Amino acid sequence: MVAAAGSQYVIWGWDALFAQGKLLGVMKVVVSLFLSPILGLWGGFLIHRPGRRLLTGAKPTVKVTLRRLQFFTAAGLVFSHGANDAQKSMGMLTMVLLLCGFIPKFAVPFWVILACAIAITLGILSGGWWVVRTLGVAIYRVRPLHAFDSQMTSALLIFSASYLGAPVSVTHVVSTSIMGTGHSERSRTVRWKKAKEVGKTWLYTIPASALTSIVVLAVAKIIVGRTTKGDEP
Repeated sequence: MVAAAGSQYVIWGWDALFAQGKLLGVMKVVVSLFLSPILGLWGGFLIHRPGRRLLTGAKPTVKVTLRRLQFFTAAGLVFSHGANDAQKSMGMLTMVLLLCGFIPKFAVPFWVILACAIAITLGILSGGWWVVRTLGVAIYRVRPLHAFDSQMTSALLIFSASYLGAPVSVTHVVSTSIMGTGHSERSRTVRWKKAKEVGKTWLYTIPASALTSIVVLAVAKIIVGRTTKGDEP
């Protein structure tokens, strides 16, 4: 947006934050993205601790029950994913359609909802296993109780963020909730070095995405400029 129209058209939210104590625009996005992983970490920590104490001395068959309960927590996590992450893509596509004059008002068409759902599903099917492997093995070896607690923590947090209109990253929240469950049980078993690598990757994606959008915009302007010149008599 800054490269296309100028910074004056961006709602930064600085004034509202310091004058009214409200989170608006860019500030709401930034605070949500950076605060949600912290809440995920401590949420997983606090939820896992009482659950672990309640199941101390339980029979091994309790793992079967936990795996069955994960159908519900996993479903909640999936729905929360759609309620937050998918809304970002749908919002951007709808905005483009509105600005280009394809729709009369800002209302998400059904085909946009369907396209985003298919795209997210295909993305998870094609490369999701590598993310799952990183979260479930590389950072901390997840067992049934850890999976149940982290899924419940993530679903509750992401649903709450969606209700407040705060955009968060599902991957960030799930990752830190797993770290929180591991830290609650035995901090030394958490692979914090791998967690730092993941954290650095998150930080790199923010300027990288901005730079990519600037490059794409510049290329698009060049293509449109050449096309326009070719149409001139």
